[in-house]
Amino acid sequence: MATWTPQPAGLQEILQTIRDSTITQNKIQRTITHKLNNFTRVPDYIAYLAYILSALPQEEDQVRTIAGYLLKNNARLILSASPEVATYAKSAVLSAFSDSSTLIRTAAGQDIVAFLGVLEPRNWTDCLQQLLVMLDDPDRQEAAFSVFEKACEDFPRKLDVDINGTRPLDFMIPKFLVLSEHPSPKMRSHAVACLSYFVPVNSQSLFAHIDNFIACLFKRASDEDPNVRRHVCQALVLLLAARPDKLMPEMANVAEYMLYSTKDKNETVALEACEFWLTFAEDPDLAPYLRPLLGRVAPVLLDCMVYGEDDLIWLEGDTEDTNIPDKESDIKPRHYGGKAHGLEREGPANGEEGAKRGAYGEENLDDEDEDDYDLDDDDDFADDMSTEWNLRKCAAAALDVLAVRFGAELLNVLLAPLKDKLWSTDWLERESAILALGAMAEGCIDAIEEHLKVLVPYLINTLNDPKPLVRSITCWTLGRYASWCTQPISEEHKNQYFIPTMEGLLRMVLDDNKRVQEAGCSAFATLEEDAGIELVPYLEPVLRNLVFAFQKYQHKNMLILYDAVGTLADSVGRALSNPSYVEILMPPLTARWNKLQDDDEDLIPLLECLASVTIAMGPGFAPYAPLVFQRCMNIVHNQLLCYQAYQQNPELDEPDKSFLVVSLDLLSGLAQGLGMGLEALISQTQPNLFQLLTVCLKHPQAPVRQSAYALVGDLAMGCFTLLRPHLQAIMNELILQLDPEPKIEFISACNNAAWSVGEVALRYGRDDPEFQQWVNPLISRLIPILLHPKAPRSLHENAAVSIGRIGLMHPVLVAPHLPEFAQAWCQALYEIRDNEEKDSAFRGLCTLVQGNPAGIAKSLLWFCNAIVRWNTPSPELNTMFAQLLTGFRNHDPDGWRAQVSTFPPAIQERLATRYGV
Repeated sequence: MATWTPQPAGLQEILQTIRDSTITQNKIQRTITHKLNNFTRVPDYIAYLAYILSALPQEEDQVRTIAGYLLKNNARLILSASPEVATYAKSAVLSAFSDSSTLIRTAAGQDIVAFLGVLEPRNWTDCLQQLLVMLDDPDRQEAAFSVFEKACEDFPRKLDVDINGTRPLDFMIPKFLVLSEHPSPKMRSHAVACLSYFVPVNSQSLFAHIDNFIACLFKRASDEDPNVRRHVCQALVLLLAARPDKLMPEMANVAEYMLYSTKDKNETVALEACEFWLTFAEDPDLAPYLRPLLGRVAPVLLDCMVYGEDDLIWLEGDTEDTNIPDKESDIKPRHYGGKAHGLEREGPANGEEGAKRGAYGEENLDDEDEDDYDLDDDDDFADDMSTEWNLRKCAAAALDVLAVRFGAELLNVLLAPLKDKLWSTDWLERESAILALGAMAEGCIDAIEEHLKVLVPYLINTLNDPKPLVRSITCWTLGRYASWCTQPISEEHKNQYFIPTMEGLLRMVLDDNKRVQEAGCSAFATLEEDAGIELVPYLEPVLRNLVFAFQKYQHKNMLILYDAVGTLADSVGRALSNPSYVEILMPPLTARWNKLQDDDEDLIPLLECLASVTIAMGPGFAPYAPLVFQRCMNIVHNQLLCYQAYQQNPELDEPDKSFLVVSLDLLSGLAQGLGMGLEALISQTQPNLFQLLTVCLKHPQAPVRQSAYALVGDLAMGCFTLLRPHLQAIMNELILQLDPEPKIEFISACNNAAWSVGEVALRYGRDDPEFQQWVNPLISRLIPILLHPKAPRSLHENAAVSIGRIGLMHPVLVAPHLPEFAQAWCQALYEIRDNEEKDSAFRGLCTLVQGNPAGIAKSLLWFCNAIVRWNTPSPELNTMFAQLLTGFRNHDPDGWRAQVSTFPPAIQERLATRYGV
């Protein structure tokens, strides 16, 4: 086969471009990036890069290394390369792996890992064989093992395969076990690491040697090298998650070792060991094994929560830094917009709350919901080491999970050490105890409640501490107990706990330290959510404090301030429409609005904040509506044009969807707040709102569709007569979006489509002939969603509500389908909190049952269960329930009695008490 050789002109062009890439001027860099991107279209580009890396020793190492990194980043091109190009690139990187320069060997090693990942080891077996041979070569074994470790970490499953009747791991695992005893600590570390990466994928080749592997870990547990010990701890954590059965017989020794390692002087070892307790606590099946260890584990975790010296170097900083501008690197990307319509469930079962504020100092997500949040930012140190996952945060997270798992038992263990630390003269000890109190809040709330009458005043007083780090963690912990502080128990409770907490946090909002401002503002937003309308009597001072912060805050905290203002609007609702409050709040928001250009990213959080403010202020927002409406329309129009240009020329950068999403959400807010007050604005604006909306409903990006379908529902509720003439085109898109098994990213769009259908149906009214054309297409899509076992719960609920509402308006068309969905319908909605949506849906179901009583016969238990779960049905609905139940009983008294006698006692009792049946 012909071997590949470079063309001199092509080689020189690529070489010169790489040399130029070392020049740091922005303008030159942009040109270079563009040229490098264009090179990827050259069929043998990867061969040129491999040639520069391996065959040009006269070139500077920096240039050759850059070629190596470009090769790694473009490794996927090997899949479409010709056989001679692919063969050359593979042999060249293996050749460069033996180069005399460390830089070149490192780059070549990364290329080997990238090619193995793309090609899969089964298609490059000679590379695996060469690497295995190198493990016996004293001069090359460490570099080869480094490649193996990266490959085992990145794609263990691709290595755990059968290749022509043999499994490479059957040779590799025993080899790694032998090398775990190597005299070199780096080799021992690589060996333990490589072995551990096959635990989570349940590799049978490893599990065939599981006892030898565990023996190897125990042998290496006392290794003098901290890196080896770190990997031993990591392996034990992975084993605990994947094969706890293998660790339980040795748990006394393992626990002893992990407790010892959690106190290791080397923080990387301590962090891996601490992960063991977090993993242990997260598995409910292991609770019986963990319970006896609680008395020893919890105090160790508490000690791990004290700031280390390294942390303090980064965090102490300027105590009064409010006037120092933020660096752009301080500001993490945030997720904006994405208005989702959901229904609240009774009690704590409603676990889909989205983002929770302030987990151990920053915003976190506890649940893996549908939203495309990027949580993988542990490596993003930026300038602020506090964003890094560290021992302190891991210990706090473990304590949080232990609190949920063991509640009062954990508090009993920690009560004495917590008291000692809270009253310590060392501020670092006090700070760590306050963090621990916050971490335990969710799980220990019942047990800790009797102590809050002392603890909350202590925390409020601690807001005066001279140390900013103490003030900031105190804000966070007060936020964790905000739900207790804001309970409307009595005037005394309000005066002793709620008002002082509110006043204390507002002071922190205006602190002179930026970290304290951030914590105070986040905690105050949590207080707002928990307090709701209890805040109304204090709105004026609250608004004046928040407005003052607009003058004081730098860039990063301004984003949190917008969130606090938006949350306040959501929490107090129409109370914000008082003209004096509008007068306080709108000038600073308008000033910010006027300062920002349409493409300024800071406009995004402001639009999101205004969406909440418009709904709350209602008609009070009218003077500001024309400018806001017009600007939203301009942004939507321009963003759609930008996206159209991108679709026609994919070389352009994909436009940021956030501008489009938050503009649609703000239009939704205007529709809810002003309703028909939008009529003049809609009629005067070109292009027309409904034309743009119809384009957004088909947008390829799921969050845009999600917000567009929410806007359809809000327009139906607020200004249906304006929407109606455009519904033919909108309904066609809406029906298509109703998918029983949507792609994960489209779940929220599908949810909003299902909800908006019900709103549109209600507004058309009873038996409307225009809507009738859509009843069967809608029902034929909503019923499969309701019956689909894998559809998310929220989708089941919205589908059920819309079926009920369509049934209420068009019972003759929907009633024949009742037997298909009655049971699933009742199961979807019986736990939902009483509200108007649920009420109209149930009135629809009752109307269907009146029209087709036989349709509910097989689902009578579920129907009765759903009825008795209501707390306060509307008089109309309650009458329907009574009439239907009485009708069933009177139609066949003996049959009714016989059937009801099989119901659970609680249902029988409520039916008898409430409805006399």
